[in-house]
Amino acid sequence: MASSVQFCALFSTLLLIFTSATFAQQSFRPKALVVPVTKDASTLQYTTRIAQRTPLVPISLVLDLGGQFLWVDCEQNYVSSTYRPARCRSAQCSLAGASGCGDCFSSPKPGCNNNTCGVTPDNTVTRTATGGELAQDVVSVQSTTGSNPGQNVTVSNFLFACAPTSLLSGLAAGVSGMAGLGRTKIALSSQFASAFSFKRKFAVCLSSSTSANGVAFFGDGPYSLLPGIDVSQSLTYSPLFINPVSTASAFSQGDASSEYFIGVNSIKVNDKAVDINTTLLSINNSSGVGGTKISTVNPYTVLEASIFKAVTEAFVTESAARNISRVAAVAPFEVCFSTENVLSTRLGPSVPEIDLVLQNESTYWRMFGANSMVYVSDDILCLGFVNGGENAMTSIVIGGHQLEDNLVQFDLAASRVGFSSTLLGRQTTCSNFNFTSVA
Repeated sequence: MASSVQFCALFSTLLLIFTSATFAQQSFRPKALVVPVTKDASTLQYTTRIAQRTPLVPISLVLDLGGQFLWVDCEQNYVSSTYRPARCRSAQCSLAGASGCGDCFSSPKPGCNNNTCGVTPDNTVTRTATGGELAQDVVSVQSTTGSNPGQNVTVSNFLFACAPTSLLSGLAAGVSGMAGLGRTKIALSSQFASAFSFKRKFAVCLSSSTSANGVAFFGDGPYSLLPGIDVSQSLTYSPLFINPVSTASAFSQGDASSEYFIGVNSIKVNDKAVDINTTLLSINNSSGVGGTKISTVNPYTVLEASIFKAVTEAFVTESAARNISRVAAVAPFEVCFSTENVLSTRLGPSVPEIDLVLQNESTYWRMFGANSMVYVSDDILCLGFVNGGENAMTSIVIGGHQLEDNLVQFDLAASRVGFSSTLLGRQTTCSNFNFTSVA
């Protein structure tokens, strides 16, 4: 009990140090922050933009919902008068959980300094990780009223990791790193909440369009989309779960996962239960295998092989009952159909709905055609789920396509996720935040 109290006191002190340093330079305290989220047409990754360094430089980053922290390429053109490496055994190292110390045997520069602690930047797209110097620098983002963007605000000592240029391999062109929003003390969401005394909430709303921005909010609602719809007022909530075993590319024994897991109890197709091995839906506390997580780095939902087989067979059967004809597969998809006899609706192609049933039968995440189907040509559309194989670490990974035009809120204080289900039925989309009018 004493050690728990001491830890809480230390953590509170660390946050007070960082928060005080931030507000020594600014008096305006925003209620929430907002950043644009863009879908990259080539990679189907979702990117965002913030400003960093002194003088401020706009940087593009791949948005990684479960990522541990912000990491940036420091090898290429990283110039800043306010860059500060985290020294060994400092408060910053403690906050990041970085216990090791290291030296760099060349001239000092960002990413290469003596007597510093390091973390492990992780490219979660290619599943590649490397060592990187922990550092702090200025970060600037826009505040928001929830309806419009407001003035820019600055965190003067934002913790992040330096990474080599090689870690950018496989990421969208032009990005400088990845923005991690996961369950750690130095994720973007956690640092913003600490710096501005927000509630520990953030929300992501991915656009289905590569030409119109989606949005991410840090802080509580309102989350208003044109024409004046506050989506935060109509969310369905379900508990978040912690996977006690890390799902990162590299980790230390005993590390928990920083990703967001939810409790799916069953799956329905066209309101009919699918027969699956339900033990796969639970997380094995020893191995970390199983369960359901939400991901922005997987473009499509990934299902463990036996779940994939059961769901796709049920979907094909229900589609056939609607005279929807199956055609040859088109990679990466295994189940495709002719567009003949498929009607277009406001909610996308008229196909059987897929429900992820959560804590009870009346709480479910319903996927209509806009989120379940992908047009690969004018004549062919495919079920936007992919086979994760028999040895999948996580049984269900809800991917980006299935998240599009759904607002999803992560409430860390209450350990719950809130989701809107498709916004298309409410005549709005995730690209309807008013970025053009400043509050």
